Amino acid sequence: MADTGHQTAADPEAVKRHRGLFRVIDRRKNPRLRRTDITVTDEVAIKRAVKAASLGNAMEWFDFGIYSYLASTIGHVFFPGGSSTVQLLASFATFAVAFLIRPVGGMVFGPMGDKIGRKKVLAMTMIMMAIGTFAIGVLPSYATVGFWSPVLLIFFRLVQGFSTGGEYGGASTFIAEYAPDKRRGYFGSFLEFGTLAGYVGAAGLVTLMTTLVGSGGMDSWGWRVPFLVAGPLGLVGLYLRLKLDETPAFQRLTGENVGAGEAADAVETTAKGDLKAIFRDHWRALVLCICLVGAYNITDYMLLSYMPTYLSDELGYGDTHGLLVLLGVMVVLMLIINQVGKLNDRFGRKPLLMAGMLGFLVLSLPAFLLIRQGSIPAIIIGMAMLGLSLVCMLGTMSAALPALFPTQVRYGSLSVGYNLSTSLFGGTTPFVITALISLAGTNLMPAFYAMGAALVGVIAVLCMKETAQQPLEGSPPSVETKEEAAEMVESQAPEPRF
Repeated sequence: MADTGHQTAADPEAVKRHRGLFRVIDRRKNPRLRRTDITVTDEVAIKRAVKAASLGNAMEWFDFGIYSYLASTIGHVFFPGGSSTVQLLASFATFAVAFLIRPVGGMVFGPMGDKIGRKKVLAMTMIMMAIGTFAIGVLPSYATVGFWSPVLLIFFRLVQGFSTGGEYGGASTFIAEYAPDKRRGYFGSFLEFGTLAGYVGAAGLVTLMTTLVGSGGMDSWGWRVPFLVAGPLGLVGLYLRLKLDETPAFQRLTGENVGAGEAADAVETTAKGDLKAIFRDHWRALVLCICLVGAYNITDYMLLSYMPTYLSDELGYGDTHGLLVLLGVMVVLMLIINQVGKLNDRFGRKPLLMAGMLGFLVLSLPAFLLIRQGSIPAIIIGMAMLGLSLVCMLGTMSAALPALFPTQVRYGSLSVGYNLSTSLFGGTTPFVITALISLAGTNLMPAFYAMGAALVGVIAVLCMKETAQQPLEGSPPSVETKEEAAEMVESQAPEPRF
């Protein structure tokens, strides 16, 4: 077989014996593992896949980061009536609208990714996201067209949300299925490196534009520039994704490496993208996914999306000051996130996830008490406490979540679970926190909200299985070299009989 960036093979007889499920690769059920049952990865192909998936994720969070960092400005441009609090709530409500449609996008794109392939669906989501974000940058203001201005804003936010419904589940599945078992955490951490890069790019660009043109210039025209940048970024990401091969795990699943007739039953029963089967057969893993993602997303959006607004509206800092502090914290997280990926490969996903959840449970209140003092050193220390807790989850979640589901429904299940949770708890976080502060009259509500989320996360981590260094369910063992594959087969050879 020609080298296409990875080396896979499948035993036709094994396909016939295990119609629809490649259980021959399960070492616990079949200790007589053969070399043809093992995927040998290629470093160059893995890096290319990681780059393409991470860039798309970076673009997603660049787009959403822009909106959250420009929340006050968007309130002025599209919702000019009412007080500043009403404008901000309207802006964050529109931010949350995109998340309400995300589960629908997940239910459409996720099963489609299990049926026609990860690569094609990820290309579609990239195109839609770029169009939605670019279009927001050219929308007329409320002063120009009145009522239609916020209506169009909501429409294109829905386009963004629908496309991102298939983005994270696909990107994390793509990397997880390309990566060797022993380094899945490391390569998966680059997906969240992309998340941070997107936020850093958004915060940096908004800070630069605000510094150059001032608040008046931003309200007039400067807010458009960050949205317009998404167009060229989307084209670059689309080009990279179209150059990729399909993942080795999906190729095995659909029988691309065996005869078409021999694999027909496998394709029919495993790659049909059955949404009903996800809820019927995998609901336990789905609930666990929703709880993990909910805890992770509340803390993630609180720190990376809402914090600049908190510093400016609640503590009276200028928009630029809050963004600069957050920018510094995110750069530090980018420097250490891949090390977290290596750590969860070595020590396991559960210890790192638990460290992050306990960090928010124990440190959220002290951190916000420090931030509330208002001095720059206190704010930096408080945000660093939250950031170090978050990076334990950021560097681990993209390897832990795909392992919850088997290959034949991985894209669909993860997209459904991730986006249901993100819709309920992630995108609503800025709006909920703003409303809670207004109702309760205390600016410590973000800390209490994060602590509640972390408590749910602790319980979820206790309930999950450890999957570090193990093959993905329904996929072959994946190794880096032929020698490692040979050693794996040899180590399982039966003892000689005398």
